[in-house]
Amino acid sequence: MLDVADIAVGTAAAAVAGLTGPKAAAVDFAGTVSLSNCSGSVVRLPHSQDDDPALVLTNGHCLESGFPAAGEVLVDRASSRSFGLLGSSGSRVATLRANRLVYATMTDTDAAVYRLGTTYARIRSAYGIDALTLDDTRPAAGTAISVVSGYWKRIYGCSVDGFAHRLKEGAWTWKDSVRYTPACDTIGGTSGSPVVDDATGKVVAVNNTGNEDGERCTVNNPCEVDADGTVTVRRGINYAQQTHPFTDCFGADGVLDLDASACTLPKP
Repeated sequence: MLDVADIAVGTAAAAVAGLTGPKAAAVDFAGTVSLSNCSGSVVRLPHSQDDDPALVLTNGHCLESGFPAAGEVLVDRASSRSFGLLGSSGSRVATLRANRLVYATMTDTDAAVYRLGTTYARIRSAYGIDALTLDDTRPAAGTAISVVSGYWKRIYGCSVDGFAHRLKEGAWTWKDSVRYTPACDTIGGTSGSPVVDDATGKVVAVNNTGNEDGERCTVNNPCEVDADGTVTVRRGINYAQQTHPFTDCFGADGVLDLDASACTLPKP
């Protein structure tokens, strides 16, 4: 997992030196956030209204309480977590605070959604920043993407290389994970970064892990498992979890509804 605890000194120094891929001109930092250990973004659903409470998306493994266990799903928990809201240039313009952890898991996906104590309209009015919109469709192989890290204030540019039927890392298994082309050489602290489709500006995935050492299916060394059980290890390749399933699991006013007919997210 690519939270800040994973950073080796040499890797961090390389990141500071600017070893990232090129960014698309239309993609910037506006709406992204920095966490104490990870990255994230203020996101809205395709059907969100301006007066809905704003949501923040990051990884399940970025929770302040630690990694959820395999099979564990957290719903509607109290939270007062703070997030540094970034403007287009990457400068911090405000501190936002959650009032609930809406959803978090590391089962099938690696994602956490927080609800803020303010609305999309208030954020726009106060800071001139719009939330990023979650795409409601699955990304395609070859799509040009940007991984936008609010923690490092760096943007990694590459393409969707393909998809892992199952991605296994330690005790956790994720479904239909996005595999990047090598240019997205994300590091610790980039966990939770939104993966933005360069053409649409919409979020198609949330960055979460990479195989660091070439090990097989261990922590920080995920392996791919195809439908017939064949295991493939891709050292140095990084991954993200698709976010379109979330668009089917929130109803009016941005309220989570895991019982919605089209919702496929794991339930508690």
